[in-house]
Amino acid sequence: MPGLSYAKGPTDVPLLETTIGTALRDAARRWADGLALASRHQGLRYTWAELDAAVDRIATGLLRLGVVAGDRVGIWAPNCAEWTLVQFATARIGAVLVTINPAYRVNEVEYALNKVGCNVLVTAARFKTSDYLAMLREIGPERLPHLRATVTIGGEAHDDFLPWSTLDVPADSEALAAAAAALSPDDAINIQFTSGTTGFPKGATLTHRNILNNGYFTGQTIALTEADRICIPVPLYHCFGMVLGNLAALTSGAAMVYPAEAFDPAAVLQAVEAEGCTALYGVPTMFIAVLGQPALEATDVSTLRTGIMAGSPCPVTVMREVIGRLGMSEVTIGYGMTETSPLTTQTARNDPLEERVGTVGRVHPHAEARIVGPDGRTLPIGEQGEYCSRGYAVMLGYWDDPEKTAEAIDAEGWMHSGDLATMDAAGYVRITGRIKDMIIRGGENIYPREIEEFLLTHPHVADAQVFGVSDERYGEEVCAWVIARKGTELEPETILAHCRGRIAHYKVPRHIRVVETFAMTVTGKAQKFEMRRMMEAELGIAVR
Repeated sequence: MPGLSYAKGPTDVPLLETTIGTALRDAARRWADGLALASRHQGLRYTWAELDAAVDRIATGLLRLGVVAGDRVGIWAPNCAEWTLVQFATARIGAVLVTINPAYRVNEVEYALNKVGCNVLVTAARFKTSDYLAMLREIGPERLPHLRATVTIGGEAHDDFLPWSTLDVPADSEALAAAAAALSPDDAINIQFTSGTTGFPKGATLTHRNILNNGYFTGQTIALTEADRICIPVPLYHCFGMVLGNLAALTSGAAMVYPAEAFDPAAVLQAVEAEGCTALYGVPTMFIAVLGQPALEATDVSTLRTGIMAGSPCPVTVMREVIGRLGMSEVTIGYGMTETSPLTTQTARNDPLEERVGTVGRVHPHAEARIVGPDGRTLPIGEQGEYCSRGYAVMLGYWDDPEKTAEAIDAEGWMHSGDLATMDAAGYVRITGRIKDMIIRGGENIYPREIEEFLLTHPHVADAQVFGVSDERYGEEVCAWVIARKGTELEPETILAHCRGRIAHYKVPRHIRVVETFAMTVTGKAQKFEMRRMMEAELGIAVR
């Protein structure tokens, strides 16, 4: 399509046409004694052969619990070795891994488990201020009709829950072989929840072929080999961790290194030095925090060469420091969405700095990208429109939601991102804005409609508008304007108390104003851009 905003990635390297379980078998044969995983906060280390054997044991434990191909197995935990064992064990027997955000509270986890009909849940007992077991007891079995068993991670026994030892049993090679023989690379293997403008999260359903290949080509783009060690402080429940981290390692022989159960910049530096990490992943706010560590100058980070920065735009000053102070001369920028496994564009290791900051790179292998106008036609080079992608990475669809799937994926197989973008003559894509009403806070995608509907559950709230305002640390913060019901009194603290412990912490509004009216158009539609302008002026933030 000469002169048009369309690009197709290279196809000289073929797609992997295998399952994740088979890929792990291959890795165990190729790099048997090489380091596969180091979970530093747990003191656990696995070679590829040891990881493969441990996955066999957990997969056998799942089979003994009655899990069969297609069953949904949830994992609700921070980063840990058990998370990854469950990821690979479910794939080995064809169960669908349902990744649950560790920040979820009662309402959110109940909705997620019921939406996909989760059959088995593997959970940490607690994480930070969240008592997962107390939350599950509060929900109760009668409100989780599909859930047959809940297994807790760790050696501690808990009433009403199965211990981890239920899964860690001697491997049954015959049963595992039979399960593996029945699988196809096109089988659904993962459901990841992505917030939606409907107010409820949608379950993006991904296959072996989707995510295994995305990890593979991401690893190829940054030239990963068995000599590399990837520092993975990003959460495993998200594609960034489990695909670009774990599956890139699986398909390259690189080691997975978990510095801590959640992001901790000091632990990141310690992990890089102690393990000789060559790659580091993160959203820009994570890199900013690492660069701000007093211990950085005294820490040996000389092994670092590459990594991935994604989730939100990277300021040029940060990129210069990442290259200069962390030595990551080959760091890349990636762009995508959960629904596309996730990456569809990525900068190259040798791209000029201006391309690695001003763009999100060029289209990935075996993928297509185009920029379309409101009429769906591909726009000329340089014109702004909606970014769309097509290819192996596009999800099967949203779980049990054909209507939303049809809205996202058109009849020709193009996934509509909702993001505004341009493409230049060389194929570099620039993300210029959002069609969707979305806030990106420190790499977390937050949909205001979801929070607005939650705020309306407070009996004194008549109406609510949620939008993002600029924030130096997180890029954007959540702001809520609420109108009180007549005859009631409402204070910002009341709204905060309503949110705390009931929705994920990153969705809780940082700024709350109780107002009498919203900024409105003449037709009665709320003008969020005007409210944002007013709020940023009040807060003394330079208006975007």
